[in-house]
Amino acid sequence: MRVLVVGSGAREHALCLSLAADPAVTALICAPGNAGTMSIAEHRRLAVSDPAAVAALATEVRADLVVIGPEAPLVAGAADAVRAAGIACFGPSRQAAQLEGSKAFAKDVMAAAGVPTARAAVCETAEQVEAALAEFGPPYVVKDDGLAAGKGVVVTSDRGQAAAHAAACGRVLVEEYLDGPEVSLFCVTDGVSVLPLLPAQDYKRIGDGDTGPNTGGMGAYAPLDWLPAGAVEQVVAEVARPTVDEMRRRGTPFAGLLYVGLAMTAAGPRVIEFNARFGDPETQVVLALLESSLAGLLHAAATGTLAEHSPLRWRAGAAVTVVIAAANYPGTPRLDDAIRGADLPGVIHAGTRRDGDGVLRSAGGRVLSATAVGDTLAEARDAAYRLVAGIELAGSQHRTDIAAAAVAQQAAR
Repeated sequence: MRVLVVGSGAREHALCLSLAADPAVTALICAPGNAGTMSIAEHRRLAVSDPAAVAALATEVRADLVVIGPEAPLVAGAADAVRAAGIACFGPSRQAAQLEGSKAFAKDVMAAAGVPTARAAVCETAEQVEAALAEFGPPYVVKDDGLAAGKGVVVTSDRGQAAAHAAACGRVLVEEYLDGPEVSLFCVTDGVSVLPLLPAQDYKRIGDGDTGPNTGGMGAYAPLDWLPAGAVEQVVAEVARPTVDEMRRRGTPFAGLLYVGLAMTAAGPRVIEFNARFGDPETQVVLALLESSLAGLLHAAATGTLAEHSPLRWRAGAAVTVVIAAANYPGTPRLDDAIRGADLPGVIHAGTRRDGDGVLRSAGGRVLSATAVGDTLAEARDAAYRLVAGIELAGSQHRTDIAAAAVAQQAAR
């Protein structure tokens, strides 16, 4: 099949790597792509948040399947436009993508579906925020109701900081804090059937030891051997399937990738958030371990035939990815610095470009993801950090503790 991937980040590079290696894919187009996707996919210019432009390009390149990576085009209705053009699309409709586009909407769906999640209050005034902060107490959790590129959440014991974040956002959710390790579970769905992928864990804060502000994600690893037996099945039964059923009941079926962000609390799994697409950087490690045809899986979800799909096959071992970010990220990043050492296998591009002389340069906050697999988590982690050590980018920053606690836990056993 001919596949069009929409987006320009590390998630899209990881998707393209898997699709390019898939014998079912006869042509691969990425729009607009980045310096990493150039060598494996045909590039096209595209205003990704313009649904009509996405559908027009899909028609022009005669795509059999369109895979929409980022959240913005999904919330804008790009998947609707592609499907209206008669082309299979992996990604939810504009209405269904509100599961990510509005945290208040997601809470309403969870309440109707009986999904376990944190108590929350939707606040639009300073008085409502103060009342909610007083009710839930510290640590304070304040979430921008709309899209915020993974950086709209503040978790703090400083009430003033929590109130200031709420004031800067406008409409927010103030939630009770959920205590427990976080887990990301990707669930592929065609609106009826639900097929979970491997669980992963990502690292949101910029600094070692989970310090500093939230980012779009600074690293991840998979699988999670510390999860209790049956945890994935429990999340599918208690969270993913009821949510998919509720969306279908509302007449807005969710077909695509339901990203379930969880806290594994003492009382069981609780939903922190939903996303409507593959997450970054978890996609890098999950797809690194997938042996089944990615094109076949996404096409089945896009065409309502997921129930007929064969069980997924996974590579033994583990995968780790470490994000290399530009100076000043997650603030306004420094751009256009030259990058060296990024042409090795396993280096996945995010914010990169080639200048007129062919020099690789930084073009975003998160620049690269050094991704490696190994027979053990320790081997995968060591290999990922060897990749990091070989990359030169002035002023760059990365965490040094990705998967470290999990490796230590394994060693202790």
